[in-house]
Amino acid sequence: MTKPDTTRSVVIEREMPHPPEKIWRALTQNSLIEEWLMKNDFQPVVGHRFNLRADWGAVDCQVLAVEPSKTLSYTWAAYGLESVVTWTLTPTSTGTHLRMEQSGFRPDQQQAYQGAQGGWKQFIGSLERVVGGWTDPSHEPIRTY
Repeated sequence: MTKPDTTRSVVIEREMPHPPEKIWRALTQNSLIEEWLMKNDFQPVVGHRFNLRADWGAVDCQVLAVEPSKTLSYTWAAYGLESVVTWTLTPTSTGTHLRMEQSGFRPDQQQAYQGAQGGWKQFIGSLERVVGGWTDPSHEPIRTY
C-alpha cells in the first residue's frame, strides 16, 4: 500500500487578454523576469540551474520542462522548502488562461505555504502589469514588445 501524498500546492489562475507568446516572453526573458519576480540568471533550457535573488536571499532552481508558449516547470528550493513551480499557458478565444502551481509544501511548512499564497498573488499581479506594458500600480508605461 502506498502512502498518500501529504504535500499541498498553491495554485493561481488568471485569464489574460494577451497571446501565450507574449506571456511566455515575460516568463522566460531575464530582464522581464526581473521586472515582475526577481533578479535571475534563467535560461529556458531543461537542466539549466539558476537562482532568483532578492534582498531577503536567494532561491535555487533547476529547469525541469520547457514547451515554448505552453509549459514551463522548475524546482524552487529555499529555506528548507523543496518545491516545483509549473506554469501552464492555454490559448483562449480572448487571450490566454495562465495557471501557476507551486507544489511540494509539507504539513510542517505552513508558514512557507501561507507566504507563497500571498507572494504569488503579488508576483502574478506584477506579471500582468509587465505583460500589459506597465511596471507598477501607478501604470507608468515601460515598453511594448
